[in-house]
Amino acid sequence: MPMTPAPDREPVHPDFVTLPDLIRRRAAAAPGHTALVLDDRRLTYAEFDALIDRVAAALQRDGVVSGDSLAICAASSIEYVLTFMGGLRAGVAIAPLAPNSTAEVTAALVADSGAKRFFLDAPVHELLGPVIAGVAAPLVALDGSPAGTAFEAWLAPPGARPQPVEIDPEQTFNIIYSSGTTGLPKGIVHPHRLRYNQLIRHLYYPVEAVTLISTGLYSNTTLVSFLPTLAAGGTVVLMPKFDARRFLDLSQQHRVTHAMLVPVQYKRILRDVADFDRFDLSSYQMKFCTSAPFAADLKRDAITRWPGGLTEFYGMTEGGGSCVLYAHEHPDKLHTVGRPADGHDIRVINDAGEELPPGEPGEIIGSSPVIMREYLNQPGKTAETIWRHPSGKVFVRTGDIGRFDADGFLTLMDRKKDMIISGGFNIYPSDLEEALLKHPAVLEAAVVAAPSEDWGETPAAFVALRPGHSADAEEIRSFANARLGKTQRISDVRILDSLPRSHIGKVLKRELRDQYIAAR
Repeated sequence: MPMTPAPDREPVHPDFVTLPDLIRRRAAAAPGHTALVLDDRRLTYAEFDALIDRVAAALQRDGVVSGDSLAICAASSIEYVLTFMGGLRAGVAIAPLAPNSTAEVTAALVADSGAKRFFLDAPVHELLGPVIAGVAAPLVALDGSPAGTAFEAWLAPPGARPQPVEIDPEQTFNIIYSSGTTGLPKGIVHPHRLRYNQLIRHLYYPVEAVTLISTGLYSNTTLVSFLPTLAAGGTVVLMPKFDARRFLDLSQQHRVTHAMLVPVQYKRILRDVADFDRFDLSSYQMKFCTSAPFAADLKRDAITRWPGGLTEFYGMTEGGGSCVLYAHEHPDKLHTVGRPADGHDIRVINDAGEELPPGEPGEIIGSSPVIMREYLNQPGKTAETIWRHPSGKVFVRTGDIGRFDADGFLTLMDRKKDMIISGGFNIYPSDLEEALLKHPAVLEAAVVAAPSEDWGETPAAFVALRPGHSADAEEIRSFANARLGKTQRISDVRILDSLPRSHIGKVLKRELRDQYIAAR
């Protein structure tokens, strides 16, 4: 098999078909093929398909109809997957929620999604505490705990079949809630048509794929690897809690061929596991990465030390457009996120909406067949995210700053909201972070805008040091400023044990900025 997936490959199923129907076809064609693995438990496609039927039938028995929604908040499990797929087969929209949110946010999102059933596990029930009484949806415990009706007891009996449901391509497939770094997370609505375009046309996995899933099923990062594997009829190996050594053990044990990881996971696997090179990873065909900045030196490590190709995707859960970097084919472009995917129109514009030439930084916008329908219940936010070209073509605003090079490769710079305007000059934190990271003692760095009476804003830096290294803040500041222009100079450096990160590894700059202002 070639290293590079074929985003322009002719679809296996040229007409619209739902994911549960693809699973049904696989169950008929290869009933004994393994669909799901978790620890010592395995489900064949025949068993998987029958259990999906029982979930769909149970939902219909309970009066949940096509067009309704259900919410899931739990650790990854086979029961989680069955609920997700059974809901889809019944025409129900799935709202997977992050189990690491606050109790108040989780309860608010269950209500916002309009869920008719709430599937959870014991840790989430404990997290919700007294607010659980305010959740209107009946509870089903995926782990069989007293958190709700036990999943096994709730399931329709063996052999149960749901009433057939015709799915409209524009019907809601899922509601993915954004990370919510500012206010309540927004519900990103994906129709079945969008997922079909991803599954069949853009993220092709072979039928022999064995994909290791080590991030939460509530994240779109996970779904763009998990869903195509099932659509292709491959095998999904679930890892509910990430551990670098355990990941390598499972890869070797199950002869894993594909995995989607975020950059911090690559770092923990490649840099923190001292005997990484002793593991047999020769089965890998392709590794993927998305969701957070991926350092060029870490990409190089993944290419040279880990068999199989490395593909980085840049895009938003909201859709719009994606860039793809086949890192193993372009070792001289590791500082970029690649070129626009086939059929995706990615542009860079200024504040006036004018398209900028290569080399000029501006906001990245994208248009493609993969665009969300809306932010659920938030028409104003939806309108803010959509940008229309004078021709009428619809683009999604990413809020990211970037620039194309002469070869059409896109380099990410910063979030637009993170750009620092000091004395009328635009300062991109990534340039300053790059200078800080050149100091031999600095492991990671983040630069934020701090208030300044003289300049309006001024750059303030937070760094974490490498184990076994020492340096004082002023030494690091002077080192970086010697490599920066006069208008870029860092005003202050704070040393932390580590930088705060989200569940997918993004540095929480707002938290750092608030921390800095409070300390002053």
